[in-house]
Amino acid sequence: MTLNHLNLTVTDPAATSEFLARHFALRPGGGNRGMQVLYDDTGLVLTLIKGRAEDVRYPPTFHIGFIQPDEQRVNEINARLREEGLAVDAPARLHGAWTFYFTAPGGFVVEVLC
Repeated sequence: MTLNHLNLTVTDPAATSEFLARHFALRPGGGNRGMQVLYDDTGLVLTLIKGRAEDVRYPPTFHIGFIQPDEQRVNEINARLREEGLAVDAPARLHGAWTFYFTAPGGFVVEVLC
């Protein structure tokens, strides 16, 4: 079985799409101010739907993860995010992975790990 698509409600679909494409190599598939579509290399479709800031609320443990090939790549992404001014903790060894979490533009948590 393959996960086909995932829909996230975000505060700004265009900004969130651009951010995910830049940092995680997702391919933009078009859209408008209210919805953006992204694709990954395995066929997953990620849709970003605009919601009001007060309506974009995820449970505390909700997150999406981007697995990387090695610790060096995790560290590179972490450094690049810090350079852009995002509040990002340094990677650490957690649950058997080299990982870090941060809140992405749009209002959801992302994990980067290997």
